[in-house]
Amino acid sequence: MASLVKPLIYGLLVIGIPAAILVATPRLQAGNNPVVVINTSMGAIKAELYPDKAPKTVKNFLGYVDEGFYDGTIFHRVVSNFVIQGGGYDANLNLKKTRAPVENEAANGLKNERGTLAMARTSVPDSATSQFFINVRDNRSLDYKDSTVRGIGYCVFGKVIEGMDVVDKIRKTPTTTVKGMANVPVTPVIIKSIKRAP
Repeated sequence: MASLVKPLIYGLLVIGIPAAILVATPRLQAGNNPVVVINTSMGAIKAELYPDKAPKTVKNFLGYVDEGFYDGTIFHRVVSNFVIQGGGYDANLNLKKTRAPVENEAANGLKNERGTLAMARTSVPDSATSQFFINVRDNRSLDYKDSTVRGIGYCVFGKVIEGMDVVDKIRKTPTTTVKGMANVPVTPVIIKSIKRAP
């Protein structure tokens, strides 16, 4: 099981660019990012991905999305004050076969803040494949600190933009230990599908 181990407003105002343009620019930039809908048995979660910050990670994740890999997988690790993690096991806790791991892009300036999506991995920095997690609180211990094995952190590649109420429902679900795996929901939280938003 994979483990977790400001815009330049001042300069623009000086040269007299209208405020309406300043407001519109961030929206246009955000609109260019891919958005996915994670349909679960407890509701839908919409997340924006950041290919400008984590290009290899987003390409890897969307590859799994586009092939339907996540359909029928579960959130197999739910820790109410930490993360909800899924994308690797089916409802019977069978581990799905994945593609080759992706390079760790944790040094991208993004933080493991509440609502962000990040890649799960083993203790090997470049070992992430399909499993991801959603931070349910600010988890600064998971952030990039340096390029050492202990300091490299976990790559954030997106953020929930709708459905944090669903994330909170999932994080509060009762858990147990199954097949030696801790924090497994008693009632499986199924990822019905992950699809690109239209």
